[in-house]
Amino acid sequence: MTTPALLDGLRVLDLTRNLPGPFATRMLADLGASVVKVEPPEGDPARALPPLFDALMPGKTTRRIDFRQAADLDELRTWVCDADVLVEGFRPGVMASMGLGFEALRALQPRLVMCSITGYGQSGDWADRAGHDLNYMAMSGALDQMRGADGQPVMSNIQWGDLAGGSSMAVVGILAGVWSAQRTGTACHVDISMTHGLMAHQIMPLATGAMMQPLLGRQPGAREDMLNGALPCYSLYATADGRTLAVGSLEHKFWSLVCQTLGHPEWTDRHWQRGLLPNTPASDALRAEVAALIDSQPLAHWQALFAGVDACVTPVLTLAEARQHPLFSRQHREPWVIRHATQPAQA
Repeated sequence: MTTPALLDGLRVLDLTRNLPGPFATRMLADLGASVVKVEPPEGDPARALPPLFDALMPGKTTRRIDFRQAADLDELRTWVCDADVLVEGFRPGVMASMGLGFEALRALQPRLVMCSITGYGQSGDWADRAGHDLNYMAMSGALDQMRGADGQPVMSNIQWGDLAGGSSMAVVGILAGVWSAQRTGTACHVDISMTHGLMAHQIMPLATGAMMQPLLGRQPGAREDMLNGALPCYSLYATADGRTLAVGSLEHKFWSLVCQTLGHPEWTDRHWQRGLLPNTPASDALRAEVAALIDSQPLAHWQALFAGVDACVTPVLTLAEARQHPLFSRQHREPWVIRHATQPAQA
């Protein structure tokens, strides 16, 4: 299934490297924008990882300039005159030092949307500090929310700081800027801080942590918050073959189905919506009972048992398994499926 070219005609200059900016412009390209990736003579460092670089390049064309040469910067300025969006990921002040600051660029293109992606924003005490995804995860508090059963923080192999705090926030900001520029004719500078973007994504732990604190007398830790393991109905359970079953029956109607399917209808009303408070001995006891049952059979057994039961119970697939699953292997689609109306609206 092909995504409609909703951004057809949008011209984007991408000066970014590595992951956050290139993934943002990859999303814009997927939606039909014309993206020109501008690289230094040595190329984007991501070229050292060809599969990564190739994954970020569909729909883009490439040009190279030497950012240290005045003539090359002049050429870049001519490209800016025809652009709608410019995305950069240099440290704060670097663009201005090359004569490419926001005020200079808006003089060339009065409707330009300039997006700057940095770790900590364009101003403040941390603005000039170096960092990577792991640092942004750590400083935002997001990494603290990812703990194993032993209570220690775990490293995700998905770069949430780069992608959620950076790329996704950048695309939202860029599209909002383009909407404004088209209506007002005024340029704008979209300042994306990946660390602050991650903080904005923590709406659930901030809310549920406030709920759990009175019960615990402190902020919840590993497996103590509503959605990170404190609820028996919403947790991960080890199977007999060392795999994992994800039970996401947060609502009582789903939990009731789970209990019936597992052959334990007596568990049905042992649910948080029926008054079973998390982090209590009764709740912990139920979780241990469920864990012992799930651990008695391999993952394939539970997959077969729940195959026809719509109760929010799924296997934890490896990436290789996920790519071969019918959900993906038989349903080739983009992240966005946008359907245009086929009939004109009635007057």
